[in-house]
Order: sequence, then C-alpha cells, then structure tokens
Amino acid sequence: MKAARFVGIGRPLEAQEVPVPAIAEGDVLVRVKAAGICHSDVHYRAGVSPVKAPPVTLGHEIAGVVESTGSRAVSLRPGDRVCLHYLVTCGDCYYCSSGNEHFCRSGEMLGKHRDGGYAEYIAVPARNAIPLPAEIPFEQGAILMCSSATSLHALRKARLKAGETVAIFGVGGLGMSAIQLARAMGALDVYAVDIHPEKLRLAANFGAIAVNSAATDPVTEIRRLTGGRGADVTVEMIGLAQTMRQAVQSLAVFGRAVLVGISSQTLEIDTYRDLLGKEAEVIGSDDHLLQELPLLIEFARRGVLDLSQLITRRVPLDAVAINAVMDGLERFSGEVRAVIVP
Repeated sequence: MKAARFVGIGRPLEAQEVPVPAIAEGDVLVRVKAAGICHSDVHYRAGVSPVKAPPVTLGHEIAGVVESTGSRAVSLRPGDRVCLHYLVTCGDCYYCSSGNEHFCRSGEMLGKHRDGGYAEYIAVPARNAIPLPAEIPFEQGAILMCSSATSLHALRKARLKAGETVAIFGVGGLGMSAIQLARAMGALDVYAVDIHPEKLRLAANFGAIAVNSAATDPVTEIRRLTGGRGADVTVEMIGLAQTMRQAVQSLAVFGRAVLVGISSQTLEIDTYRDLLGKEAEVIGSDDHLLQELPLLIEFARRGVLDLSQLITRRVPLDAVAINAVMDGLERFSGEVRAVIVP
C-alpha cells in the first residue's frame, strides 16, 4: 500500500510502498478515507517533538471504514464507519484505570510512536475505533479526533462555567472548534485573537468577537472589551512565547490560562502582577481522553459543532502535496485545516 512517511528530522516526508498492516485478535484494519494534517505533524518533521526512530507513517487525525476484524473485535464489523482515537494504551495501569490514559506509561500515539493515517490502511485496537454517525462526513470525522477533541479537553481543563468570557489565541483548526465548543458550554463572550483577517472573519461567523493582533495589542483590547476585567479563561493554541505571555496577561481575577500549543519556547511572566495578585492559574493541556469523544461526536452530529467550513484544502495521498501543506503550516499560513483524501 502507499504511505507518506517521516524519514528524518528536517527532511520532507517520502512516498513509500509498505505492506498492509497485519491485525491481532483484538484489532481492526481500517481503510483510511480521510486524514487531517495537523500542526503537530510539522513539529514532528522539524524535531520540536520527538517521534520514534524513522521511518514512521505520520497522521493521527483519521477516519475510515472497517476492512476486517480480529477474532476478538466483536463490537465492529466490516463496512462500519469509524474515526480513530489516536492514543493506544494498556487500559490497566494507574493512569488508564483513573481515566487519564493519555499518561499511560506504555501508551503510543498513532502517527508518532506507531504508524498513522497518511496511508491507505491502518491497524488499531478495536477500542480505538469509535463509531462515526452517517451524518458526519469522513473528512470532518478525521479532524474531530485531534483539533476538536484537544479543544474540548482544554476547555474542560479550564473548568469553564456558563456566563464566563473566553479568549482563544490562534484560530486555526483547534481554535475554530474551541470557539464553538466554548459557546456550547455556556461562554457569554468568546474573543478570537489572530493576525489573519480571513480566519477572523470565519471566527466571527461562529459568533466570536474578532481581535486582530496585527493591528492592536490583544491584551489591551481584551481588557477594553471586558470593561477592564480581562477574560475568565484564555486558551493559547499557537505555542509562541509572545502569545503565551499575552494569554496570561489577558486574565481576569481568578482567571485560568490553558496552554495547548506545542512549543520549545520559554514562557516568562511577572509572577505577582500576572498570577499571585490575581490568584490566576496557568494550566497545561495535553491531548484528550477517550471518555470525551462521545459528547464531542454528538455535538458534531447535531450541528452544535460545525466543521463544514474548517476544511480549506483537500490533497491526495501524495508526499509532495502533503509536504507543501506542512511547509505552509510551518510559516503559520492562513489555512485552517487540510485533509488527505486517499
């Protein structure tokens, strides 16, 4: 089968022919119908976040159709539509048994520690294959599994309450989902902070108040818009030192800043002015949980979470095309989400 594979830090992905993966008794083989291209994949290619020894097939936002099942995978059958939870875990350790499987000591991430979805087929444990309702297209089902799921987890980490205000720093694929999910969870106002006018226009279509940080200081503007209070919750989706700092500085008293964007940069803050004096919090948010996916999928099925406008480009399973998308993401282009359609 065809696959686009990571072959070394700083090198373009390469097209390779690899065997169709074998499945164990508890696994399913899935024919990939859509695979999202995530900014995390750019970090893997650049070496910001390490992957297993190459070569490895990238891609952790995946949806498709069950092709075959192992003898113990009785909950699924060939032809079922599924989207894939990207964390393969043991299910038995302390973290798994306490509902925090993203810290499983033997856990592996699709497209990072084991072969992912930039391929025609992928094998996963049956518990990682989540039924995808017919109302949700495969392309949208794929991006649900990372950009939307990560946004939901971040908002839950923020302990967002109805009536609070939220500022989202970076309104790409994650940020657009975060805007809609924050509103669904009862946020009174949601501020979308970005430098790209086209992204800000789309964010406004989803009910956000646009803050163009290329034209104004977002900290000052958020304080102005909130009557001097600041935002109760800020979510940073970019991973730049400047935007992480702005997310903290924009907080109200008792505010919570959730950092999501993968970064190797250092966050420097005025601890008294930005944290102690406001009893504010800075919270790290990593990945998401299997238990969060049913609600997320139901939001999408009902149209509460609208992903139809977020896919801005579709590319074939072609290494040159995929590398071009990743190059754009590395430059922080105005693209929201690109999806591979094998």
